Amino acid sequence: MPGKAGVGMSIAKREDGRWRARYRDAAGKEHARHFARKVDAQRWLDDVTSSVVTGTYTNPRTSSVTLEDWSAIWFKGQVHLKATGRTRVEGIVRLYIVPRWGTTRLRDVSHAEVQAWVTDLLAGGLSASSVQRTHGLLSQMLDLAVRDRRLPANPAKGVKLPRKLPKVRQFLTAAQVEALVVECEPYGLVVRFLAYTGLRWGEMAALRVHDVDPVRRRMLIARSVTEDNGRLIFDTTKTGEERTVPLPRFLAEQVAASVAEKGPDDLVFQGTRGGVLRNGNFNRRTFGPAAIAIGEPALTPHGLRHTAASLASAAGGNVKVVQQMLGHATASMTLDLYGHLFPDQLDDVADRLDVIGRAAAEVSADFLRTKGPLTPLPSKTGGP
Repeated sequence: MPGKAGVGMSIAKREDGRWRARYRDAAGKEHARHFARKVDAQRWLDDVTSSVVTGTYTNPRTSSVTLEDWSAIWFKGQVHLKATGRTRVEGIVRLYIVPRWGTTRLRDVSHAEVQAWVTDLLAGGLSASSVQRTHGLLSQMLDLAVRDRRLPANPAKGVKLPRKLPKVRQFLTAAQVEALVVECEPYGLVVRFLAYTGLRWGEMAALRVHDVDPVRRRMLIARSVTEDNGRLIFDTTKTGEERTVPLPRFLAEQVAASVAEKGPDDLVFQGTRGGVLRNGNFNRRTFGPAAIAIGEPALTPHGLRHTAASLASAAGGNVKVVQQMLGHATASMTLDLYGHLFPDQLDDVADRLDVIGRAAAEVSADFLRTKGPLTPLPSKTGGP
């Protein structure tokens, strides 16, 4: 018995008394379901029709792929990730996403279950920032499924996430930097260099002699080196852009002296056996014990970027200068991290406006004095 399902859709009663509803999708594939009541079959076809009209139609077959299989498809598209980023993402997917969602079909992921999963991650000891990052990756996978017409909407959207606690940033004084330099010898120059330039470790470790101009007191930061499972990978900077960073004169002189016997393609800083100076070894053997010795046990080499921002601000550097030094993508990012370091210039501006206003008022007063009394305009009635 045909129903009024529309073109490409039909409802028929089977011999067993059940109702069979079916339709063909845009690719010509047939989809069918069986219902005990005709009204339920019609409602299903109406829902399909509505989803086609509103653009939310999804193919039941393509939405049956499991999250584990879909994560592999999604990961192939992450071509923008660098080697270390890919390793980090692979680890999150393997440790937190696949164990919970691997066998779940795309269409079976629910908002409530994602919320419960987030809660469980936090209760299991994962930090708020790690929970946010892990949820973000799952949400990206589901976003792709929506764009690929496998899901009508992303069930991970709108999930309540834990708030990240503000990070405690350590800002060393120049005197503390020198104390750390002494404790880190024979790598004292590395510490001084990081504290006064703000370079990331990988940028410092990849720096070559021809990148440094001690006379102009400038450095070209064009590349970075990272470790990925023991492999050293040279690549562009974190933002993918080159930048020029200034060198204080005293530091330029020390760097020039340290590379005097090196060739233009040699690394400026090297390990004891030559080659790239590795962050893990340096931090474990030299920097960590030195940080404890000066009373800053939580300090890391990367933390010296905060000190560089603080020292640059104290020296009068504005936001744009500090942004360029540190290689931040935007000035707003620099302000978000270090806005409190820059002096409040409200009084400065008010004082300068005061000078401008007073000068203008004096000119106006002189003009009125030399012009003489004002002559009143005659009235229309001829009176005074």
